[in-house]
Amino acid sequence: MPIAIGRTPVDCVREDWVVEDRWWTGKPLRRRYFELVLIDGRNAVVFHDLVGGRWFIQRG
Repeated sequence: MPIAIGRTPVDCVREDWVVEDRWWTGKPLRRRYFELVLIDGRNAVVFHDLVGGRWFIQRG
């Protein structure tokens, strides 16, 4: 789990979950999501791509 988003530290994890989809295809999707509360009060959702190993910020 990330300890900061950019330069803003993470205060706590509000929720986490795993999504597994397209397992029947040649490109399965496996992600672990984290809903984070940052120290400045903002919320952020990030996910770790469990297939490729990279981290992403969910935009929305």
